[in-house]
Amino acid sequence: MNKLYDMIVIGAGSGGIAAARRASEYGARCVVIENKKLGGTCVNVGCVPKKVMWTTSRIAETLEDAPDYGFLIDNRGFEWAKIKHARDEYIARLNKIYANNLDKSNAETVLGTARIVSPDSVEVNGTIYNAPHLLIATGGRPTVPDIPGSELAITSDGFFEMEDLPRKVVINGAGYIATEFAGMLHGLGSEVVMVLRKDQLLRGFDSSMTYVVMSEMRRSGINFLTNTSISSLNKSASGITVELNDGTSIVDVDKFIFAIGRRPNSQGLGLENTDVQLDARGNIETDKFQNTAQQGIYAVGDVTGRAALTPVAIAAGRKLSDRLFGDKTDAHLDYEKIPSVIFSHPPIGTVGLSEQAARAQYGDDIKVYVSEFQNMYYQITSRNSPTLMKLITVGTEEIVVGCHVVGDFADEIIQGFSVAVKMGARKQDFDNTVAIHPTSSEEFVTMR
Repeated sequence: MNKLYDMIVIGAGSGGIAAARRASEYGARCVVIENKKLGGTCVNVGCVPKKVMWTTSRIAETLEDAPDYGFLIDNRGFEWAKIKHARDEYIARLNKIYANNLDKSNAETVLGTARIVSPDSVEVNGTIYNAPHLLIATGGRPTVPDIPGSELAITSDGFFEMEDLPRKVVINGAGYIATEFAGMLHGLGSEVVMVLRKDQLLRGFDSSMTYVVMSEMRRSGINFLTNTSISSLNKSASGITVELNDGTSIVDVDKFIFAIGRRPNSQGLGLENTDVQLDARGNIETDKFQNTAQQGIYAVGDVTGRAALTPVAIAAGRKLSDRLFGDKTDAHLDYEKIPSVIFSHPPIGTVGLSEQAARAQYGDDIKVYVSEFQNMYYQITSRNSPTLMKLITVGTEEIVVGCHVVGDFADEIIQGFSVAVKMGARKQDFDNTVAIHPTSSEEFVTMR
């Protein structure tokens, strides 16, 4: 049995659903194929449940500060099971919303595993689906190294299945997932040990930002083991024993989390039946229009290895459908100056070039402005946390090519300033903007 469509989408994550819905708005007949839950990584095991847990840990910090503001708090503890239940119900509602939105857009949803049998046909559950346009939006999955005892570990996916708050947890990784999980768990009361292959967190981000985050995490009590790797994991009567490459071990561990990166879901799709090319890491290679090497086949999102962020996948998917079905022949996503946030403790907001990258690209033609201060919130609390803001400018007109902030509300502050950076704002434009006082964000328009 064959079914004919205008576009087949493999993967019902953020990018795939966005592309299908936009194509359907133009009258295209679309089918979306998914073998797991609708919404992909972001909704089910990524940014949405992560933000719920980050908020939970931030509330714990606020409760700690409340007595300094005059509140007599009787904190009788924290119930992991209660927030997990509420979070899981929220995700289930989102799954239904995604399904309803696809139905409203007249895009068909098929549950099953897709296999490409030719450049214009896909087989699912014994049925062949044909279309002149095929979009691969299958996302990625956590990396698990091949070491003895790795089956004792969990990944970022398993984090959201935990039924209890672990007493002691070891996290292997230095990226944003490892950093975020460490802050959340420590904030809620876990003893946290981070094992880093090198000597710092968040390599690739501006070093001033990562220095503040790592310093604050250390100061709060998180233990870092740097320039270290994992040799094996062993089950013991009291939990997991983590063996390190230097011959030492960490004992009595309740949970071990691998957060050492993600790999693309590009295997098992039947790409050998096409001319689609993969890079050395297994990412599907695409041009600026999301075209693969096979005419009529496209890819967006994490499976391409380009700026693995949910809004990027959504924007790329919509642009693709605009081009294919909306008569916008030059529509494509500009991957430059994409803002992002690390939900660390404290959080980082960033857009544009880091100072290191700017110096590598422009040399001595850059000028850096920095402001470091204590948020007004902490002026009457026993707990402190710094805020640091940085503007990186280029040339005599001081065009802002990098804008970075670490500190409370960085996640909300950076969105507005990313508009200015994307538009090519100069330092003078920042200076000419009247400050909103008293706020943290005013430092971006008052720094000298």
